[in-house]
Amino acid sequence: MVAAILSCRATAEATMATLSPTQAQALLRGALDAALAAAAPARVLPAFLPKPGKGRTVVVGAGKAAAAMAQAVERHWRGKLSGLVVTRYGHGLPCSKIEIVEASHPMPDAAGQDAAARILAAVRGLECDDLVLCLISGGASALLALPAEGISLDDKRAMTHTLLRCGASIAEINSVRKHLSAIKGGRLAAATFPARVVTLAISDVPGDDPDVIGSGPTVPDRSSFADARAILAKYRIVPPPAIAARFAAATDETPKPGDKRLARATYRLIAKPQQSLEAAARFARGRKISSLVLGDAIEGEACEVALMHAGIARATKQSRIQLDGKALKLPALLLSGGETTVTFTGAGRGGRNAEFLLALALALKGEPGIHALACDTDGIDGSEDNAGAIIAPDTLARAAALGLDLKARLTEHDSWGAFDALGDLIVTGPTRTNVNDFRAMLVLKPGTTGRKNATPQKRQNRRHARTRQRRAG
Repeated sequence: MVAAILSCRATAEATMATLSPTQAQALLRGALDAALAAAAPARVLPAFLPKPGKGRTVVVGAGKAAAAMAQAVERHWRGKLSGLVVTRYGHGLPCSKIEIVEASHPMPDAAGQDAAARILAAVRGLECDDLVLCLISGGASALLALPAEGISLDDKRAMTHTLLRCGASIAEINSVRKHLSAIKGGRLAAATFPARVVTLAISDVPGDDPDVIGSGPTVPDRSSFADARAILAKYRIVPPPAIAARFAAATDETPKPGDKRLARATYRLIAKPQQSLEAAARFARGRKISSLVLGDAIEGEACEVALMHAGIARATKQSRIQLDGKALKLPALLLSGGETTVTFTGAGRGGRNAEFLLALALALKGEPGIHALACDTDGIDGSEDNAGAIIAPDTLARAAALGLDLKARLTEHDSWGAFDALGDLIVTGPTRTNVNDFRAMLVLKPGTTGRKNATPQKRQNRRHARTRQRRAG
């Protein structure tokens, strides 16, 4: 892993003499904003629009970016269109021709089920000259909640709850989801035949695999019922009886490569995590900060990934990261993406990014000169209202002053509670895009950090004030 990371592209520029803690945190937040801007549908989608066909144009889609994507389509489409997309509650935007429906994520609900049924109905009965424009982004798997025959919504909800807590990867989770669905795993595209289908997608998965993004409703599915059964066995999951019976029968497979019903379906990836990481790197370089992209597809348990990142940050500070025979100059911004997992064993609150940061803070043990931010680029980390959080060299000291046992909080998976108490949550609100996790570590020159004259209580008050400002913004 380390050898692969060291071979990643990096850029070293002339460095700033000093950065205060406030400047360090502002730079991290600016890097996040640059990453989000690079994946904004209004910016990236228009260049990928197909030419209108001779027949009807029907727009369908799902995901946390679906409303923003639909709005971009309406603003740039030349010709008539109609359609329906479903997005997460609170992520909607006004559109005049494309209906925007909001539903639950990550747990599917009746609104998502109804929207998915309407989307499937809208694409059936089309003709060769018609065009289906499908807008897919992260979150589509939960939002397109149309169970296969014999499976209830409650069955799907129970299965989703278990999968999200067992530590399975997103590819594994979506392999199971596709075999519970009447619309995922290529089934949506199959229903459109013989119409032409053009999918515009924003990737939120490691590897940018189309059949994993949103559970691939318009692409052939390479997984099988046997794969789904193996995943349940791997994590010792006992499914509801109806799901067990469907998986055992395995008589209604998803469309596979070569299926003629998908012959007229094309796929265009309009934004992906690597592009956002590169935008953040450019932001840093523009401020004469060295930058290194560690990778856009890092997976694993959040705590284990945090340990790896802590080691890389320390090595960078000690000038042990060599690039082209030279040490990466400080200050340096280390960037990574991907999707970590959390195997829940406690009853705490918080998502994978906050858990990563809590583990990172403990691993760094107050190491001077290392600040870090981790956020989900959709604006929601887990099921709370924060995108993620931020840590600084004084995080452990401030926690101790407040009587917070961060090790216990990590064991309980209560990262949200820890960072809320510290005033270090990052609250962006819905970003209406999603290119997976964004992690940034800023490593400063030795001897250039620290707030020497501020007491722990004063620092705490400042951080709570910043959190209030983030929430207000």
